[in-house]
Amino acid sequence: MINIALFGLGRIGLMHGKNLMRNKDFNLKYVYDLNKELTNKVSKILKSHPINSPSIAFKDKKLDAVFVASTTSTHIKIILQATSYKKAIFCEKPLDLNIEKINDCKKKIKKSNPKIQLGFNRRYDPGHNNLKKQLLKGKIGRLEKIIITSRDPAPPSIKYLKESGGIFRDMMIHDFDLVRFYLGKDEPANLIASGSNISDKKFNKIKDYELASCMIKSKNGVQCIITNSRHCSFGYDQRVELFGSKGMIISDNKRENETSFYSSNSTSNKAPLMHFFVERYKEAYKNQLYDFSKFIRKNIKPLAEFEEGRRALIMANAAKKSLSTKRFEKLNF
Repeated sequence: MINIALFGLGRIGLMHGKNLMRNKDFNLKYVYDLNKELTNKVSKILKSHPINSPSIAFKDKKLDAVFVASTTSTHIKIILQATSYKKAIFCEKPLDLNIEKINDCKKKIKKSNPKIQLGFNRRYDPGHNNLKKQLLKGKIGRLEKIIITSRDPAPPSIKYLKESGGIFRDMMIHDFDLVRFYLGKDEPANLIASGSNISDKKFNKIKDYELASCMIKSKNGVQCIITNSRHCSFGYDQRVELFGSKGMIISDNKRENETSFYSSNSTSNKAPLMHFFVERYKEAYKNQLYDFSKFIRKNIKPLAEFEEGRRALIMANAAKKSLSTKRFEKLNF
């Protein structure tokens, strides 16, 4: 079994901890959070050892890997520490909000070449992932357009929003990564973004947006359109469409069940959409752990590594910049 330590025990950390505990490839040995009370509480739930410092885990020679689900500002520091102790690393997105810090980290770890997997879970969603498989099989011919819709059911807290880095670096960063996933060797060349606040004016106070869109053009001319919303009255809206010279394929929303109800008053009433990311991407979160296990045990590359995190942030930063310049921004990876 792979001995692993989990850093960060908030909502996403606890979810990852439960998945690690249920996965037969992993032994969740340590858990750590800045909140000592939370560390002790979660350690009982996850049946693991609570520690008061990450260094305890790093110094354990029998520990194979660390799982980083702590606040974004801690990610680079933990990656550098884990690398010095020769531990494999799974890091949630984003790597950091500062591209200079990420580039500096890239230089520092280049010689060691650590195993780092990034938490871009949407690559592992069965529907989204199948689009890639069908694309590679030539089912829709030559790829011409990518359309991604991502809408949250409700915005997170103001406290979270203030620390998140904004809609492009927190929310749309997943979609930037999906664009690169589908483009493959054809990289994004330039982009332009827009943002606005209509229904929820609190976003004005924190200089962020409830609504955002981005248009991206690849080096080969593929058009990519992303639309995001921090709120959606009908649930967690997650759809991807790939349009090609010979057809189109769609990864649609998931529901609690696929039953349709017909009556004299209505037709095709369906179950509501999955409420949020934990439910919608349940299988994706499990699948990425299998990839991490293969990465550690067999050195099989995962779908997303350090560089995917770096390039996604470059795209997010360019989108934010284009709001000011009101023009297409060139992407330099």
